[in-house]
Amino acid sequence: MTSNEHSSAEVPPILACTISRDVQNFDLLIEDMEDIMGEAWGDLGFTDALAYFQQPDAAQLEFVALAVDHEDEQNLPALGEVIAAAKERLIKVILITDEVTPGALHQLLRQGADEFVPYPLPDGELKAAIDRVRTPEPKVLETAAHEEPAAAAPASAASEPEPAARKSNHDREGVVIAVQGLAGGTGATTLAVNLGWELVNAAKKKETPPRVCLLDLDLQFGSVSTFLDLPRREVVYELLSDTEAMDDDIFSQALSGFEEKLYVLTAPADILPLDLVEPEDIERVIAMARKHYDYVIVDLPKTLVQWSETVLHAAHVYFATLELDMRSAQNTLRLKRALQSEGLPFDKLRFVLNRAPKFTDLNGKSRVKRLADSLDIKIDIQLPDGGKQITQSGDHGTPLAQSAAKNPLRKEIAKLAASLHKLSGADDK
Repeated sequence: MTSNEHSSAEVPPILACTISRDVQNFDLLIEDMEDIMGEAWGDLGFTDALAYFQQPDAAQLEFVALAVDHEDEQNLPALGEVIAAAKERLIKVILITDEVTPGALHQLLRQGADEFVPYPLPDGELKAAIDRVRTPEPKVLETAAHEEPAAAAPASAASEPEPAARKSNHDREGVVIAVQGLAGGTGATTLAVNLGWELVNAAKKKETPPRVCLLDLDLQFGSVSTFLDLPRREVVYELLSDTEAMDDDIFSQALSGFEEKLYVLTAPADILPLDLVEPEDIERVIAMARKHYDYVIVDLPKTLVQWSETVLHAAHVYFATLELDMRSAQNTLRLKRALQSEGLPFDKLRFVLNRAPKFTDLNGKSRVKRLADSLDIKIDIQLPDGGKQITQSGDHGTPLAQSAAKNPLRKEIAKLAASLHKLSGADDK
């Protein structure tokens, strides 16, 4: 081998490119691309990209990172041409946006961008997006595995506008399960997270696993992302601030997947006012989630807001968690008066007693009965105290089924999930 041949062999192929007006405006993107791709990437301007896509070398591109800021919004048609040219060559497009309006983001996603990452880049988000575009359509493959043979499908199925990967496996829209704590520390988020995970695994081996979506609507102190070790994504704020522009793609991009089974709309990265969203916004988000998932679990803030009524009406099951103490009793009574005074369906609530007394604690069981009688409510579910393992599970970012499968609280939540899944399956027959 000659020295020239050896030198040529050392040059890695260009597998990715950044495309921007000036990549120096995205210094964090440069750092992440160098860390992830080494020397196997290049940089192009918008006009240069169109010409490069026509070159033979472009056939090796796996993806491009299209970086735009607010100054580029006046050139949306040109950006659309870049996306279209990339898609024509089967090149994946990751959209990097800095202070771009929701309307512009919506338009770019509609034109075919595969992934979206806000700038400044959150830790690990670009790598996660690159991993997703390098993986061949996992959602489509997952759904296709459970589809009936093509010959059995009606002739009109091929003309349906909705992609099969985003359809619910049921013939009806998903079941909405709301969870609200009536006092701090009553286990509402613990129940929501673990119920979601148990529902994912509630199906029998011969059944199609249900698709479960968890919406963390505690916009200020929501902790579902902590319980599942998921990043808080800036795109969540973009979605909530302009739900009228939301479509299937934008909603899908806003979700974070836990082990590609449980999909979560995390609380925003920053503390936001609870009145950031209107009832119509929440209605759209829930409707979108129901469209694509068999179960939609809504983790609510303890505070009642103007859209609490929206969730109450949308929910098929509304769990209210409380404990055997005076603060829970007083808050339950106040909630009951508030809902009944407005003519809202208080009877829809299913009360869940957390840290319930053990079976042998007769005195404790007597206190539970007195609590229910004094409030004129029925305590439908009693969950045992899971001990320190509950806190440890949350700190480690894993469901109880993975970190403490034999914990008594986990077993009760698994039974609850199985009963809900059974009822839901019976309704479909």
